[in-house]
Amino acid sequence: MSSARAFVLLDVEGTTTPAEFVLRVLFPHAHAQVGAFLEAHASDPEVARDVTGLRDQHGRDAAAGLSPPAWDGSAAAAAPYARWLMDQDRKLTALKSLQGKIWAEGYARGELRGQVYDDVPPALARWTGAGSRVAIFSSGSVLAQKLIFGHSDHGDLTRFVSAYFDTTTGPKREAQSYARIAAALALPAAAGLFVSDVVAELDAAREAGMATALAVRTPPGPAPNGHPQVESFDELP
Repeated sequence: MSSARAFVLLDVEGTTTPAEFVLRVLFPHAHAQVGAFLEAHASDPEVARDVTGLRDQHGRDAAAGLSPPAWDGSAAAAAPYARWLMDQDRKLTALKSLQGKIWAEGYARGELRGQVYDDVPPALARWTGAGSRVAIFSSGSVLAQKLIFGHSDHGDLTRFVSAYFDTTTGPKREAQSYARIAAALALPAAAGLFVSDVVAELDAAREAGMATALAVRTPPGPAPNGHPQVESFDELP
């Protein structure tokens, strides 16, 4: 891997942040709080947009015979369907947006604190100090990303991150999403390095022209499919 990277693009869950934090802290928090949150914020225009997205997906799920929970379409009654989607770990943009808003309240109340691996802060400082831009690409919403890095157990790390991308950019397993990210950064894809723990995402980034690295936080990892493997960001120039 070349040390002359104009940008470094990072996945979050399993790459910068322990998967256990997302699965055992963030998801359960949103699952438990979604009913009260929707009841309190049903009239909020941004929440209403999320609910519209959920309502549209509910119709598609029902039409597909997936038997989602019954729902009258109102914001206050959306919680059972939202929980149903969470239980399936659906990567629905409206759901991720709603979860981010719930987590924002949790961080503000001191109930949540973001977690990153110990090697992440020095790597962020090293890359930005060398002139590289650092960006994040996660299925979690941009808000959720900013919360993890802004309220991390290593302090506010957002000063190192110049851009955030979520599923509004496109699916993480499609090459076009990575081409869009490079274009948004006004940099050639070949000048970037994408780090993730998911081989299919790395395959897509490589197809778009980016260099790649497979983060193996808990060896042994998946079959790397030709992607260089690292167990720590200390191994990345």
